Amino acid sequence: MRHGKKVNHLGRKTAHRKAMLANMASSLIEHKRINTTVAKAKALKQFIEPLITKSKEDTTHNRRLVFAKLRNKYAVSELFREVAPKVGDRPGGYTRIIKLGNRLGDNADMALIELVDFNEIYNPKGEGKKKSTRRSRRGGKKNATETAASETTAPKAEDKSSNEEE
Repeated sequence: MRHGKKVNHLGRKTAHRKAMLANMASSLIEHKRINTTVAKAKALKQFIEPLITKSKEDTTHNRRLVFAKLRNKYAVSELFREVAPKVGDRPGGYTRIIKLGNRLGDNADMALIELVDFNEIYNPKGEGKKKSTRRSRRGGKKNATETAASETTAPKAEDKSSNEEE
């Protein structure tokens, strides 16, 4: 049973696990993507997402809280300077885990964990702001009737012009 099991211990003592996650998080911030095992990627996701949320508001207090976890001043400065402005409008979900298959040596499940906003394949630079995914029922019905009315008038106009050309 998994009653109250909130942390994956990853087969390590607490100090080793915290140091490993801090190092992995610093590498992720520096390189924007890293290869690791699936279990470590999931643990890293839980570790780094609150830190990125704190970095959205650049205060001395938040910098100190993030530094206490990361223990790397260069990673902290890069997080607040480069990563935070890109994810400022995103309400969470800053990382993506992509499963890669099994490692040759020990058959461990491997994954690539990356910062979502820094992937140029999925997010081309030429793209503008994303549309809001929320839709209201009233707006949809109103727009549907307007588009239906415009569609019924548009073909008639095209038919007249095609008749004139013949």
